[in-house]
Amino acid sequence: MITFSLCLVALVLGYVFYGKFLTRLLGVEEKRVTPALSMTDGVDYVPMSRWKAFMIQFLNIAGLGPIFGAIMGAKFGTSSYLWIVFGSIFAGGVHDYLSGMISIRNNGESLTSIVGRYLGPTIQQVFTLFSLILMILVGVVFVSQPADLLARLTPEVLSANFWVGAIFVYYLFATLFPVDKIIGRIYPIFGALLIFMALGILVSLYINQPDLPEMWNGFGTKYEKAPIFPMMFISIACGAISGFHATQSPLMARCLTNETYGRSVFYGAMITEGIVALIWAAAATAYFGENGTDQTAAQIVTELSRTWLGKVGGVMAVLGVVAAPITSGDTALRSARLMIADALHNEQKSIRHRLVISIPLFVVTLAILLFSMHDKDGFNIIWRYFSWSNQTLSVFTLWAITVFLVREGKQYFITLIPALFMTMVTSVYILVAPEGLELPSALAYVLASVFTLNLLYFFIRWRKHFLDKQKSAN
Repeated sequence: MITFSLCLVALVLGYVFYGKFLTRLLGVEEKRVTPALSMTDGVDYVPMSRWKAFMIQFLNIAGLGPIFGAIMGAKFGTSSYLWIVFGSIFAGGVHDYLSGMISIRNNGESLTSIVGRYLGPTIQQVFTLFSLILMILVGVVFVSQPADLLARLTPEVLSANFWVGAIFVYYLFATLFPVDKIIGRIYPIFGALLIFMALGILVSLYINQPDLPEMWNGFGTKYEKAPIFPMMFISIACGAISGFHATQSPLMARCLTNETYGRSVFYGAMITEGIVALIWAAAATAYFGENGTDQTAAQIVTELSRTWLGKVGGVMAVLGVVAAPITSGDTALRSARLMIADALHNEQKSIRHRLVISIPLFVVTLAILLFSMHDKDGFNIIWRYFSWSNQTLSVFTLWAITVFLVREGKQYFITLIPALFMTMVTSVYILVAPEGLELPSALAYVLASVFTLNLLYFFIRWRKHFLDKQKSAN
């Protein structure tokens, strides 16, 4: 429990100290007018209080990743704890915070527009298509698992298929209605359940005092034979760094009434998610020690919640887990609508304009969902592509933020290093993975290294050209 406790403290200290450093770096100004106030439209640009914006941001990003991903990643032992801590503080938190603040300073631009602004129109077109595919995949994969959990809690007549339909109908309304009418009203309830779940499992860990691995006993584990690099960094995404998060930050960038709220809403939500991931990674490690690793993540969540929190507490905890993916799936499709609207310069105040974009979006999502339900390996295939594309999205975002920092004359190493690292992770994964090229590991490492170093070379050349151009202009 010592390593776990130290990691927990480190996450809190990361928010306090590194979060303040980022705030000073950005030059946050309390009096700067935000788009929530200057562009209010009653649909997407809606002024919100800090606590409500935090709760929505937290639920937007806290999908299956910090729970199911952490459970799968826990098979790597204490390495998973360290990745959650360092990833959340120095990669994921920076990624989420800066993408949100850049959006605020550019009238609430969606992530695709931000990438186009800093990486160019060609990259923007590729990124837009890539992002839309990811948003649709999120809408798909974040339906089936909560439906499965709900089916376990309700009478047999309410099957998993019934809950899939119910959740999908909710997604439709959440995508179309103004952000404060559905999302803004029910998220505090979902948030309370999710926080109860995390606190309940945390307290249970300290009461039960399970025999958790310590980092001085080694970083490996008998449960996972796959190489830590890159597999663990793909398995644990949302609890450390996730490209999906940066697609959600602009949603709240359109609702914050003060720039100073950004640290608690964007960076704070990521650190909170890291804490949730750390708790579930530790709980899963304890579970593996007693039961092995044959169970699915949904079974582990249900069993741990009921065993440690009792019947009523267990139900509430499972509902908290259910709330996490549902409240990411709805805003993923909402983000997709806004991305398409931004690309087409289509205002979204009119319900007719929202329907024109949303109906085709939902038809495609439903078609993929039906495939995943009727093909026995359909969900697993979609989940693997989702995981990889999610982390690849973070690579685009980190490079865009790095260019922004260079242009602003600020310390760009804070995102350059994570950008290079995640470029290497995603490159190696797609080269060795069964759903990728299935190359030998040694060859994959060499090719990924060459690709990553080439990107660094082109970045250095661009930076030199940019600085020379600036010097000439002055």
